[in-house]
Amino acid sequence: MKRFKTWTLLGLALLAAITAQARSLDEVRKEGKIIIATEGQFAPFNYFQGAKLSGFEVELAELVAKKMGVSVEWKALGFDALLAGLRQDRWDLVIASHGITEERSRAVTFADPHYCSGGSIVSLDPAIRTTADLNGKVISVQTGSTYMDNVRKLAGVKDVKNFPQDTDARSALVSRRVDAWVTDKFVASIAIAANPGAGMKLGDFVFIERIAAAVGKGNASLAQGYNKALADVLADGSYSALSKRYFNEDVRCK
Repeated sequence: MKRFKTWTLLGLALLAAITAQARSLDEVRKEGKIIIATEGQFAPFNYFQGAKLSGFEVELAELVAKKMGVSVEWKALGFDALLAGLRQDRWDLVIASHGITEERSRAVTFADPHYCSGGSIVSLDPAIRTTADLNGKVISVQTGSTYMDNVRKLAGVKDVKNFPQDTDARSALVSRRVDAWVTDKFVASIAIAANPGAGMKLGDFVFIERIAAAVGKGNASLAQGYNKALADVLADGSYSALSKRYFNEDVRCK
């Protein structure tokens, strides 16, 4: 009898997990709070200042949430776990510089893009600037990123070393364990400016991408509510002011 009860409870728990539904816009507004997950290790977009999350995407999400009429509860964890947790309805939205791809779009619903950028080559060798220069070279990238996916598509690359955090991929370059690092253009520019003695040099784009927040697959009401609030932030001047404070330019998709 005890074994039957244990399996019954386990079955109910599994059934609850299977039938769990992402929260709609109305449910989020009713509670007055949206749960947003990010990485917290990808400056200047999302990072920690002491114990506090900060960065362009963190501040942007706060602006959007305010337009939606809700507060934000933040979750920070490894990049690889963000979309997986979203599919399990552990949070309502993810904003962590995810490029919109066909593969990701099969698993989650993307909001409208909040900036456009691309994967750029960074090297200590000024002769390594273009994708052609990566022939026979070892490249560092972040695990699960579009940088990893796109570098692996390049013909002639000797090896691709992937790391849990983008900062680890950068460290691999600085310590000369790899020939080049591929990361976001703005991340690279700020890292180079912050570490002038490291000798890092910015090269060409490997690819261009649109970056967007994501909600659970098919959660149209929350995506639409977020998109409307994002459009208001883009229109009222607050996006431009925030972007110029971080990047000295407006990084919205043209």
